[in-house]
Amino acid sequence: MKRKVLFLCTGNACRSQMAEGWLKHLAGDRFEVYSAGIVAHGKNPRAIAAMQAADVDISGQKSEQLDPSLLEKIDLLVTVCGNADTSCPVLPVSCEKQHWPFDDPAQITGTEAEITREFCRVRDEIQGKIEAFIQLS
Repeated sequence: MKRKVLFLCTGNACRSQMAEGWLKHLAGDRFEVYSAGIVAHGKNPRAIAAMQAADVDISGQKSEQLDPSLLEKIDLLVTVCGNADTSCPVLPVSCEKQHWPFDDPAQITGTEAEITREFCRVRDEIQGKIEAFIQLS
């Protein structure tokens, strides 16, 4: 039986989308993976591009607001930003919660090259955390 993992962030636009994509890509045979936001902001095209540059396609994923009924089905909730961590609803006792804070690349200003570098940096941090998680699971 696959372990069910939900990545939660504020808008389900960047970090939770990338985390979902990495876990599906690296160990989708072992995990059932979801992502959601406290609200749904829509997918960030720069997050999609950064993941595509790493040969991971997240373009088919949806940006969704957290459905509280999903909390009853998951084994692990991972918050990837402080707002999601503090705004997280009460979890059933059967659900483990972890907090993996990542910088929000969508908050960076600068040239397109600087913004792209930040998205790739956060993408790579998420990849590293996902790889470590897989090794321990």
